[in-house]
Amino acid sequence: MAVAGTGKFDEYCSIARALQVVGDKWTLLILREAALRGVTRFADFRDRLGIAPDILTGRLTGLVDQGVLEKRPYSEPGTRTRHSYHLTPAGEQLRVVLAALQQWGDENRPPSSGPSTLRRTADGSRPVRVAFVDDTGAVVPPEQVVFAPAYPGAG
Repeated sequence: MAVAGTGKFDEYCSIARALQVVGDKWTLLILREAALRGVTRFADFRDRLGIAPDILTGRLTGLVDQGVLEKRPYSEPGTRTRHSYHLTPAGEQLRVVLAALQQWGDENRPPSSGPSTLRRTADGSRPVRVAFVDDTGAVVPPEQVVFAPAYPGAG
């Protein structure tokens, strides 16, 4: 796993702590496959991503160790027991993060052919966006959001 900076305030920074879990390309792409495309099996991750097996093993192990994925044994008739990988509740929460990254990429680094995936309601009838929402459910424009320290000395 990638490790966030080594500054003395990293333990207080939520972003630095999150990056210790998901802070590299392969980890985020594995999570994309699991969270947005429903991939659960090692071979499917490997084939879809073109990732080396040793790197995939390391990233999956790290995500299991961090409580983002859980391993579940399975076996097909006549084969040895293998494991599938499923999102935990903490992993499910990363769907919003992945959608925000996808939305940013669509808006700021769009491919010439347009977005590869659309975010829609479950019935497919309405587009959805990732946004800041206040405690009343109202959408707040990003430029109207401030990040205030939670306690003196935090930043």
